[in-house]
Amino acid sequence: MEIVRNGSRPSIKGPADWFTGAVRIDMLLQPEAPARAAGALVTFEPGARTAWHTHPLGQTIIITTGVGRVQKLGGPVEEVNPGDVVWFAPGEKHWHGAGPNNGMSHIAIQETLNGSAVEWLEHVTDAEYGS
Repeated sequence: MEIVRNGSRPSIKGPADWFTGAVRIDMLLQPEAPARAAGALVTFEPGARTAWHTHPLGQTIIITTGVGRVQKLGGPVEEVNPGDVVWFAPGEKHWHGAGPNNGMSHIAIQETLNGSAVEWLEHVTDAEYGS
């Protein structure tokens, strides 16, 4: 058994290569072999969002606070609220973030495959975000 105490891991700023706007990441789960599940609490300021990306084994996000937006490639931009759970299938190109007027936090859970849990792609344009 291992207990990771609240506050024992420092928050990190979301890298500009992966995000648009102000984003904070608080790691919750870091896999040690043979485990593969990783998880983080991700907090987005209004208008902040991820870049387009994929996950080799999919991703689940659980909206905890605020108002958010999610989109898979070719689909509509969807609003999400606290308690909503979103599943992105393996390899599905998508993005997620806050709404334009409210921040949003979610818990993101994904598994690693061959040492990787995500492939980051191009940034979401303002036109894509606003559609």
